[in-house]
Amino acid sequence: MNLFVHLVLRLAGVVLLCLACAVGWVLVDTHRAIEKEAAASADRVAGTLEALYWRELLWRGGLSREHLVPIPAWETMATMKVIAPGVCVTFSPDSEPPRRLCSQLEAIGDPAPDWFRAVYDQVFGAYARIERPLSARQPLAGMVTAEPDRGAAIRQAWHQVAVVLSVAALLAAGIGILAAVLIGQSLMPARTIVAGLQRLGRGDYSYRLPGYRTAEFDQISRAVNDLTTRLAETTAQRVALTNRLFQVQEEERRALARDLHDEFGQCLAAVGALATVIELEAADRPDLAKDARSIRETSKRMSATLRGALARLRSQEVEELGLEASLAQLVAGWNAQKDRQAAFHLDIVGSLAGVPEATGLSIYRIAQECLTNAARHGKPRDVRLQVQRVDAEGRDAVAVSVEDDGGGTLSRLGWAPGYGILGIRERVTALGGSLSISQARWGVRVAALIPLLPAREAPEAAPA
Repeated sequence: MNLFVHLVLRLAGVVLLCLACAVGWVLVDTHRAIEKEAAASADRVAGTLEALYWRELLWRGGLSREHLVPIPAWETMATMKVIAPGVCVTFSPDSEPPRRLCSQLEAIGDPAPDWFRAVYDQVFGAYARIERPLSARQPLAGMVTAEPDRGAAIRQAWHQVAVVLSVAALLAAGIGILAAVLIGQSLMPARTIVAGLQRLGRGDYSYRLPGYRTAEFDQISRAVNDLTTRLAETTAQRVALTNRLFQVQEEERRALARDLHDEFGQCLAAVGALATVIELEAADRPDLAKDARSIRETSKRMSATLRGALARLRSQEVEELGLEASLAQLVAGWNAQKDRQAAFHLDIVGSLAGVPEATGLSIYRIAQECLTNAARHGKPRDVRLQVQRVDAEGRDAVAVSVEDDGGGTLSRLGWAPGYGILGIRERVTALGGSLSISQARWGVRVAALIPLLPAREAPEAAPA
């Protein structure tokens, strides 16, 4: 998950948690406030009724035999003023039916949703009834009972929650937007660091990350720059070592080809000549003449095999004939093999003149190894070698591609024994180029892009 999205989601979770806590606190506080208002209303109504009682008793002579306690006229505006909104007060005089009076039940907020009513009832339950005597000095005067109306209490709680939620939601949205903007600005260096790591992965060791005011990002930047420097040095050393190994390899091939030509080739020629002499002198010995002819034929086959090996080992052809002629001879040699059913084609686009000698030799070896892999890891009938002079991002380069119809797969080529693809990749990397192996329509396509550098320059970086 994106770090920015991850942090924003966490921030949203914290905001929702805070909103939930705020709603819970508002509900608890509203519940307590309603209970306090009910108790206060009971006290105020009891005091008011007590004053009315004594007024009726003293001023009007309300004491009679029918009524031990006078019943004052208490359903008045004066009594309503002392009852909190949403509270119902019940006055129970002695030997008289209870009288109930509620204050402003319908004026408290809008009706609450059913789910809120269910949750509120489940969490808080019923309100406690609060009882107060009308007069402590006259217990028979009656009792005053106060309790919040359930519907009015729920509407009041819903009104408080709606107000808090609306204000808190606006504040949370504003804080969330500002926090998201600040988080995005704080994470902007991460994009630059990722882009730098991607360039490092492509082999661009010249790029350096800038410094940052944030300590953590600045430490990451310095660590990446140090890693880039070490990778550049290591890559340069590896490229130099690879080039030197290829030079040694070519020198060994030349020495081996020279020894095979001078020693083994002359010995085969001598064996063939002796077999011919034996065959001519053994006219009266048919069996001996037949053995001599067999020796002569075997020496011819060995000489042909030796010439093929010398053709693969020698690099003087590239140095003497040039790259184009050497590639033409390479393809012609594959087509001349009798046991091969595939047809090899060469397509040269542009002029290959001016290619540095070392680069030309590597291009020849790459083409040679690609043709060998195409013939070895499949049963192709058509193999095409294309060498093209191209302009790659403003630099002169040579594109080499070999495509076959042998039905091979990338997985089979990757797990094939030997070091053919590895050697090709090392050669291309040492020249500062890039190698791609893809699935063709009927087989496999190997393509290499090799930039042309002056012979005195060595590649500083080798893109992967």
